Amino acid sequence: MTALKIVLLVLIVLTSILLTLTVLMHKGKGGGVSDMFGGGLSSTAGSSGVAERNLNRITLGIMIMWVVSIVGFGLMQKWVF
Repeated sequence: MTALKIVLLVLIVLTSILLTLTVLMHKGKGGGVSDMFGGGLSSTAGSSGVAERNLNRITLGIMIMWVVSIVGFGLMQKWVF
């Protein structure tokens, strides 16, 4: 494997974990996966609009990095043997 493939695989794994964690950190609307993991217990912790907006930005940034790394790895797999 080339060094770029290894870097992209590590980036995919790290961004997948971070993306899962940031999605679970969002304020639950009730009855969702976030409530299953205790998101509904602390209603005052996630009530700030600024915190939720920042979490949305962080999640979007991680998602973009995740998609770009997956597309890059797919292109490397197609073009480089």
